[in-house]
Amino acid sequence: MLEGTLTTLRPVDDGDGPDVLAIMNHYIINSFAAYPEKEHPLEMFGMLKQMVLPGSFWVVEADGGLAGFAFLSSFLRAPTLVRTAQVTYFIAPEHTGKGLGVLLLDKLTEVSRHMGVDNLLAHISSLNDGSIRFHQRNGFETCGEFKNVGRKNGKDFSVVYMQKFI
Repeated sequence: MLEGTLTTLRPVDDGDGPDVLAIMNHYIINSFAAYPEKEHPLEMFGMLKQMVLPGSFWVVEADGGLAGFAFLSSFLRAPTLVRTAQVTYFIAPEHTGKGLGVLLLDKLTEVSRHMGVDNLLAHISSLNDGSIRFHQRNGFETCGEFKNVGRKNGKDFSVVYMQKFI
């Protein structure tokens, strides 16, 4: 899986903004893995850092460059729901299928446990079969689907919710 790839997992820092957004923007422009239709400007990085749960924004470096990132965010901001968090991660296309997603998910799971979170959610475009399969392989179960709630580039999509108890 990670054989032959030198990887480093570390907390995000301010200098990671351009690389994080380059990865995210790739998926915005080329797929349904990210919901927006237009690329995010660099200022979005600051907004991302503000919306994540403290201590949960991680990056993975592979072969000398930023290869992916992941973070946790609140699922609804009610105090009674703090045991639940949403996972988000993106892997640079040239690094998919190498185990980096599992590495990041494992880190998010570890961080979640330290925060008292025991319930992870993922919301995924119905047109993102790879992400749905990834989550199934990693212990998530489909728990619902909002039908045709999105439209990107003129194409309707649903949002699939998946859940994992940790």
